[in-house]
Amino acid sequence: MPRLHSLRARVALYFAAFGALLSVVMAVMMYQSAHDLSVRLVDETLTAELDDYIARRGRNPHSLPPATVTLQGYVRKAGATDGVPDYLARLPPGRHEVRVGDLFYRAAVLDRDNARYYLLYDISLKLKREQRFAQQLSIVAVAMTLLSTLLGFFLSGAVVAPVAKLAAQVRHRRPENWDQPLAEHFHDREIEELASVFDRQLSRMRAFMERERAFGADMSHELRTALAVILSATEVLLDDDTLNDKQKARVQRIERAARDMAELGTALLLMAREDHTQPGSGCQVAAVVQEAVEKQHLLLGSKPITVDVQTDPALVVAADCGLVDILVSNLVRNAFSYTDAGSVTVRQDSRSLVISDTGRGIPGDAIDQAFLRHFRDISSNGAGIGLSLVKRICDRYGWQVRLESGEQQGTTVTVVFAR
Repeated sequence: MPRLHSLRARVALYFAAFGALLSVVMAVMMYQSAHDLSVRLVDETLTAELDDYIARRGRNPHSLPPATVTLQGYVRKAGATDGVPDYLARLPPGRHEVRVGDLFYRAAVLDRDNARYYLLYDISLKLKREQRFAQQLSIVAVAMTLLSTLLGFFLSGAVVAPVAKLAAQVRHRRPENWDQPLAEHFHDREIEELASVFDRQLSRMRAFMERERAFGADMSHELRTALAVILSATEVLLDDDTLNDKQKARVQRIERAARDMAELGTALLLMAREDHTQPGSGCQVAAVVQEAVEKQHLLLGSKPITVDVQTDPALVVAADCGLVDILVSNLVRNAFSYTDAGSVTVRQDSRSLVISDTGRGIPGDAIDQAFLRHFRDISSNGAGIGLSLVKRICDRYGWQVRLESGEQQGTTVTVVFAR
């Protein structure tokens, strides 16, 4: 069955609505026409019978009014008050419908020659026939509505078939086939025009992606070259014994910034890849955690902080180790950077990683925005990319990440690697 909001469902619904409206209008018109015709025939019969009786009474004043199964007549002379039932005595001249018990009559009242003539025609049977006719028309209207619905359902399939075909081709189109035009497969003018629009947009997207791919490749090469030069220079400077401790600290700061930039560039390039995992590869999280803690340990400096690390080497995830290292390094770096005293605890078991600190924490009204790109609280000195990058990596692999924090109450970040 088509979905309610699909084009095919709407076309079928419009067919059904049109069929129902047309059926109701035709049924009402037919019923009204039949009713008017029957009333006209009854009135003509009453007129003919009244004229006949008045003519007979003119020849014979003692002639009795009609009295049959369907006709009943009465005469009352001017000034008289009897001889006519009460339900007729109050009727003015003209045509009326009268109900007597369970019977219905069509009444004709006429003044002629100082006398008032009353003639009743039993229309009970006619009303029953009209009721049956109305029921039959209702059944026909319902049947026509159902038929219109079925017809609309099947016809809508033929109507939207070209659109569905175009949607299927666009949905299953791979980037390597974007240079093949869609419009040549369609001959309906509207669909061909729509396919031409898709072709133009795909062409623009292909050109844009080529420019972005070339830009990414060139920038990656140039950035890596520059970072390699910086790291080489810092390595040489750190081996220079003539530098004092303050100068070496500054060089180490330059080295950390360059390495962070290299890691960030690697992460962004890996995130830009279409494949999520490397075939046949796995990453041992415990080794990544140990390496990240050792690598970021310089951030502690002389701060009075105790670090407790517990890992489980059994956890191996199907993910790129570079991205796992970036995720763990960002979380460890944040814990080391924003904790001035106290402790940092790193717990990694068979399914999750929990990093807790006793640092500055995040205000309660800012926790919901912590994973947004470029989010920074007042105490932050970073660019606001770390937690956003962590969230993007977790979303890429279907992992869960939770943040619990409070101002001056520390922060706990939990990453659950199970999908």
